[in-house]
Amino acid sequence: MKTWIYGLAGIALLGLGACNNLTENQRTVAGVAGGAAAGLLTAEALGADDDWRLISALGGAAAGTVVAQNQNQRVCAYSRGDGTYYEAPCP
Repeated sequence: MKTWIYGLAGIALLGLGACNNLTENQRTVAGVAGGAAAGLLTAEALGADDDWRLISALGGAAAGTVVAQNQNQRVCAYSRGDGTYYEAPCP
């Protein structure tokens, strides 16, 4: 099972290199898939049980969605250090 998961994650990472010419929806789907895979791999590496694997995959998918949408808008979020943040163009 672990070999299958690692192989799938490797293929997903290689596929992310081809994301330059994607539409907004395609980039969002790629962000969801990549984030979910990263969350699942992290949970697997830490030896989490099935419940935590699901939670980490969902959290990764949510984070991947936010990153993909921010890249589409070319806007990054920066922390002020007091718990708030502001948005500005990405460098």
